[in-house]
Amino acid sequence: MSTPGGGRERGVCQHDSLSCVEPWRTMIEINRELRIPRDELTFTASRSAGPGGQHVNKVSSRVTLRFSVDSSPSLDDAQRERLHARLATRITKRGVLWVHAQRHRSQSRNRDAALARFAELLRDALAEEPERRPTRTPPRARRMRRADKQRRSQTKALRKTPEVEL
Repeated sequence: MSTPGGGRERGVCQHDSLSCVEPWRTMIEINRELRIPRDELTFTASRSAGPGGQHVNKVSSRVTLRFSVDSSPSLDDAQRERLHARLATRITKRGVLWVHAQRHRSQSRNRDAALARFAELLRDALAEEPERRPTRTPPRARRMRRADKQRRSQTKALRKTPEVEL
């Protein structure tokens, strides 16, 4: 692609090969501590489902991204366990995470969408949840709960049949 000044845009190739991509484009940044090399990912293309007429029947625009969680040297054991626990429904028995993208009509946009979804999934799964700080029940809430209990108790007491004194 050309820029308005006539030069080439940074990091964009004329063809789809990783050899001409700049090194900063070959790593997928998940968070500050984790970057995954692009060569650990496998992309496959297949025909997309849904409407689209003749175009959808001819073009393989659906992209499937595969990432082996079990054999990735980029992940440590704690990260691997966390991914297995949080993404259990998305990881196969062989330890491979699959991400599909078929929203767009072009394969390259679907590849970008799959990469973005992959990074988002890993980022969310590896995020540390803040520790919950226990809080006291406010005094007003305690008073209201007691008042509700008394009201319910009175309602139920009124349902009983009165005792007849002879």
